[in-house]
Amino acid sequence: MSHGKKYQAVAAKVDRLKTYSAHDAIKLVKDTAYAKFDGTVEVHIRTGLDPRQADQQIRASVVLPHGLGKTVRVLVFAEGEGARIAQEEGADYVADDAMIKKITEGWTDFDVTVATPDMMGKVGRLGKVLGPRGLMPSPKSGTVVPAQDLPKVIREAKAGRVEFRLDKTANIHVPIGKVSFSEVALQENLAAFLDAVNRAKPSAAKGNYLRRATITSTMGPGIRVDAFTVKSKE
Repeated sequence: MSHGKKYQAVAAKVDRLKTYSAHDAIKLVKDTAYAKFDGTVEVHIRTGLDPRQADQQIRASVVLPHGLGKTVRVLVFAEGEGARIAQEEGADYVADDAMIKKITEGWTDFDVTVATPDMMGKVGRLGKVLGPRGLMPSPKSGTVVPAQDLPKVIREAKAGRVEFRLDKTANIHVPIGKVSFSEVALQENLAAFLDAVNRAKPSAAKGNYLRRATITSTMGPGIRVDAFTVKSKE
């Protein structure tokens, strides 16, 4: 894949063989961001897990201390009391049967879904639409909760709660903020995410759990970061 002159110019600032400290990697990711818009900063982790094994799966979430720098649209699957609570707590959408039909037709203009357990029968039929987009509610990720827990989950989602999971190639990909964030904010978001990844380590994991972590901005070059010495402040 060939890149333009702007990319090549910023990529020249990165030593592709070097693993940078979190402080230096974040400073560099901001310095090499050349998109004309406020790009997203993402972390990509290569694990030593085998995604074919059911006992080596990861699906968890983390509330980033500084959020994601964007408006998060929350859709809640709930009826009756749950629907009332969701509306009062600021859910952007509360899915009734008409909205569920709309989703089956491919509508996904939302960022996070939450469901009450009694709705999972209906939600389960949306797996083909929601699953590939990482939008399927799950007890493991804390997005299937009783009605009384909806306020907390909705608030966390709006504040920057990020769900992450192991993909078919044994990688994890997560946004941790915007290029415009301060270095300290990005570093603390990174630390919170990596702490959550370590806590989510499957008991069946063998060998080297975290093999490589890379941080990048939208359109920018990848920068290898030391995932083992990340602290909230340096």
